[in-house]
Amino acid sequence: MTSVALRGRAWKLLEMVTTPLLPSDYLDLVSPLRAGADLRGRIEAVHPETGDAATIVIRPGRGWRGHTAGQYVRIGVDVDGVRLWRAYSITSPTNRQDGRVTITVKAIPDGKVSNHLVRRAKPGTLIQLDQATGDFVLPQTKPAKVLYLTAGSGITPVMGMLRDTEFDDVVMVHSAPQPHDVIFRSDLHELVADKKLRLTEVHTDTDGMLDIARLDELVPDWAERETWACGPAGLLDAAEKHWSDHGIPERLHTERFRPSIVAAGDGGEVTFSTTGKTVDADGATPLLDVGEEAGVLMPSGCRMGICFGCVTPLKAGAVRDLRTGEITEAEPGVLIQTCVSAAAGPCDIER
Repeated sequence: MTSVALRGRAWKLLEMVTTPLLPSDYLDLVSPLRAGADLRGRIEAVHPETGDAATIVIRPGRGWRGHTAGQYVRIGVDVDGVRLWRAYSITSPTNRQDGRVTITVKAIPDGKVSNHLVRRAKPGTLIQLDQATGDFVLPQTKPAKVLYLTAGSGITPVMGMLRDTEFDDVVMVHSAPQPHDVIFRSDLHELVADKKLRLTEVHTDTDGMLDIARLDELVPDWAERETWACGPAGLLDAAEKHWSDHGIPERLHTERFRPSIVAAGDGGEVTFSTTGKTVDADGATPLLDVGEEAGVLMPSGCRMGICFGCVTPLKAGAVRDLRTGEITEAEPGVLIQTCVSAAAGPCDIER
């Protein structure tokens, strides 16, 4: 009998004596980051960046395939006994020697996962991981001139780019309420001191919101630069219009953390038929958030309508797409994205 066959028989015997737990369950306890296990990571450190933001250092399991600068990763975190999934930009370079990756999280009001990671996460905590994804990345051929246009936590994917790839001519315009709110401020100013970056900070508490028209003053040659922009929807909407009005929309690359929200309907009673829960929902809150708040286990991914990780059958009623205002009514086989859909009257979600 070959050694492979012997190992196979031994494994089956082990499965019999360890029922109802499988040998893989015990291996998960002993070596959760091993090759072949569900992809996980272990939090190794939490470094504060600002009063409401922190960088989380993660050691990924052996199944991790790496990332491209600018991409994001979905992580699953257990918060108060419920596993919740969120997507965060990777802020470490692709060639970090210790193999660790970092995400930088800004705690948002009522954000269950973001507040947990920033204020409660401890080294040693295991989290679930998906492989890195996203197309907000740099091209293989380096542009001669680059502009990064960011605001708030929109700086996170760009920081991953800055740490990964140097350019001969790179400018950043970044908006934050006050200087101490600028995430990575010391890192950015080190790059400036090393002449690897030209930086303009716009402090909105004193300077007001950035007017895109000011780019003519702040970066006179902005139209000649390949631009990557990330931040609130208002900034990105204005940038897309500005670049389009100047006939160069192809030079602007944007990343949106949240969908653009339009006026929604009246809401209604939402039934989660699988779990038997019924709650009242307004017409502006994504059904994903409604379900999570009600304690329903809701699949999710990017939470902005891109990855389709939250797709769920609509059994009855109607929902409104928060991006377009389009109404979708239930019929056999209809699927909806719960992260960008709100109740447009009573509805039944198969969760």
